[in-house]
Amino acid sequence: MFVRLEAKPGMEQAVEAFLAAGLELTNQEVATPIWFALKLSPTTFGVFDAFASEEHRQAHLAGDMAKALMSRVDELLASPPSVEPVDILGMKNQPT
Repeated sequence: MFVRLEAKPGMEQAVEAFLAAGLELTNQEVATPIWFALKLSPTTFGVFDAFASEEHRQAHLAGDMAKALMSRVDELLASPPSVEPVDILGMKNQPT
């Protein structure tokens, strides 16, 4: 899943801090094995996460991280998050 977040003017640092803190919340989600917080531009952020099943994806969407984000949308974001489900076609996940 890819979620695009556009910060309100002046809230860029707050969005960045929120996403950094989100790592702790997602580490508690057994069904979320892969989670990345991204900075795409000075005002645009994103989250990429991957799941073993649609059931796990739905559990994440109902989890603490999603709830925390949705509770701060009006405060932090210029528009609602753009949530784009994606399917992984290939993956390399080996440290070098």
